[in-house]
Amino acid sequence: MGKGMTKAQTIEYLVQKTELNKKDISKVLDELATLAYAEASRGFTVPGLGKLVVVDRAARMGRNPKTGEAIQIPAKRAVKFRLSKEAKDGVAAAQMAEPEPSAMQMAQPEQQG
Repeated sequence: MGKGMTKAQTIEYLVQKTELNKKDISKVLDELATLAYAEASRGFTVPGLGKLVVVDRAARMGRNPKTGEAIQIPAKRAVKFRLSKEAKDGVAAAQMAEPEPSAMQMAQPEQQG
């Protein structure tokens, strides 16, 4: 399994696919992240991609990996990302298909050398 795209690669891909410049796309991604952080406690949906939701994690027993001692892990609230049905179907279809180049590889012209 290959590594995912970096922020810089995502910006470069979006520059090639849109008529926007790097600065504008970077600003949009930064503002989207800021908005997601602010709205996560109420649930934040990215249409076609998924939703940030808050989940309550129960208290549980764990183990200190260094000493092996049993420890109590307290209950807490955490943020979880749930993929949309479209995203799940897209991932499942990609796993069934032949390996294809990533979006970034498709956007870059072949280098001769």
